[in-house]
Amino acid sequence: MSTFSEREHWSRSRMKDFQWEGLKKTVERVYNHVPFYRESFQQSSITPDDIQSWEDVQQLPFTKKHHLRENYPFNLLATPMEEVVRIHASSGTSGKPTVVAYSRNDMDHWGEIVARAIYMAGGRKGDVLHNAYGYGLFTGGLGLHVGSEHLGCATVPISGGNTSKQITLIQDFKPRVICSTPSYLLNIGETMKNMGIAPASTSLKHAILGAEPWSEQMRKTIENMFDIKASDIYGLSEVMGPGVAMECAECQDGLHIADDHFLVEVINPDTLEPVPDGEDGELVFTSLTKEALPIIRYRTGDISSITRETCACGRTTTKMSRIKGRLDDMLIIRGVNVFPSEIERYICGMDELAPHYQIHLQKKGVMDHVELHVEVCEKFFASLPEQNLNDSIAHELVRKIQKVLKMEALVSMEVTLKEPKTIPRSEGKAKRIFDTRSSLSASL
Repeated sequence: MSTFSEREHWSRSRMKDFQWEGLKKTVERVYNHVPFYRESFQQSSITPDDIQSWEDVQQLPFTKKHHLRENYPFNLLATPMEEVVRIHASSGTSGKPTVVAYSRNDMDHWGEIVARAIYMAGGRKGDVLHNAYGYGLFTGGLGLHVGSEHLGCATVPISGGNTSKQITLIQDFKPRVICSTPSYLLNIGETMKNMGIAPASTSLKHAILGAEPWSEQMRKTIENMFDIKASDIYGLSEVMGPGVAMECAECQDGLHIADDHFLVEVINPDTLEPVPDGEDGELVFTSLTKEALPIIRYRTGDISSITRETCACGRTTTKMSRIKGRLDDMLIIRGVNVFPSEIERYICGMDELAPHYQIHLQKKGVMDHVELHVEVCEKFFASLPEQNLNDSIAHELVRKIQKVLKMEALVSMEVTLKEPKTIPRSEGKAKRIFDTRSSLSASL
C-alpha cells in the first residue's frame, strides 16, 4: 500500500467527522470576518447555527467567479493582510482578475496537498522534478513547486516556453518527473523528434499533466511518445490551486480529491440541485482548512462526476472523473451539446491525424457555422501524390472524419485538413476554440 498521508486511507465515517469540523469552522470564519458572506447568509436567512447536518449544506449560498471580481482585490479576505504571505491572481483577460491569498498555514497545507499529489503520480523524495508550468500569478507553476519541495524533490523551476532549453535541461539534469500542460508536453516531444532525439530515450518516467481538458486518447499518445506514465492533476486558484484532486498512477481511472481539505458536491447547473453519484454535473467545492481566503460552495463550471468506493490502489477518498469540459466551453452545434475534448477524443483515435486541432466558429448569414481545422500526420501527408491536400485521398479522409463525428458525437461540421506543423503549438494552455461570431474576435 503506497501512500503519502494516512488520511488517504481513513474510513468514510472518520473522514466525514473530520470534514464536519472543518466545515463548521469555515462557515463561522466567513460569517464573522467576510462581509460578502455575512450578507449572503443574511439574504438566505441563515446563520452558522442553522448548519446542523449535511443536508443543511444546501442552504449555504453559492460563490461564483464574478463574486471574486466584484470584491477585487482583497474584500474576501478572512485574515488581516499582515497574515497573508502569498497572493495569486487570474490573468483578468475578461475584466478584473480574480485574486486569491494564502496564510502561512495555507501554504503549509498547499505544500502537503501537492506533495501528496506528486507522490500519487509516482514522484518520490530525491527525484529531479522538471516543472514546466508557468510561474507568476498563475497558481500552476508555484503550486507544483511548493509541493515538490515539500515532498523532497530536486525542483527545476524552468516554467513554460523556451522549448529548446527545456529539452537541454531534460537531457542534462535527467529528471524522473515532468509537470506541464498536456499540449505543451506534446510540443516538447515533437520538438525532440525534429532535433533527432527520441522522447522515449529520456530519463522521464512520470508526467503530471493538467490545466486544460485532455482526452484519454491524448494520454495514450503522450505515454507512447515518451514511454511514460501520464497522470491527470486538477485544481483551480479560487479553491486552492493544483492538487485539489490527483489521479493515482496505479489505476488512472479517476482523480482522488483531498477530502480532508475540500468538500465536493456535484449539482445540476440548471436546477442547482445535487445529482446522484456517478452522474455528470457541475463540480462545487467548499474549502475546509483555508484561512486567508476561504471559499463556500464555489461553482467551478467544470463538468464531472464523483464516486466514493475504495479505489484499487487502497485510497478511500472521493474520486472525480476526468473533466469532461467547462460549461463556458461547451459548443451547441445545431442543437447538439459537445465539448472540445470529445472532438479531441475522436481525432486522436485516427491514425491519419496529428493531435492538433482548432474549432472555428463564425456567422454565415443568420446561422452559426462551425469548422474543424485538423492536422494530418507526416506519414499520411507523405503518402499523398505531390503532397496535395486537395487530392481525392484527402477528400476521402475529410468524409471519414465527418462520418465519425456524426456517428459518435452527433455533430456535423465542415472539416479543413492542414499540413503537418501548421497549427500553432502551445507553450502553456492550448487555444482550441476561435469564435468570430461577434464583431470582436475572441479565442478561448
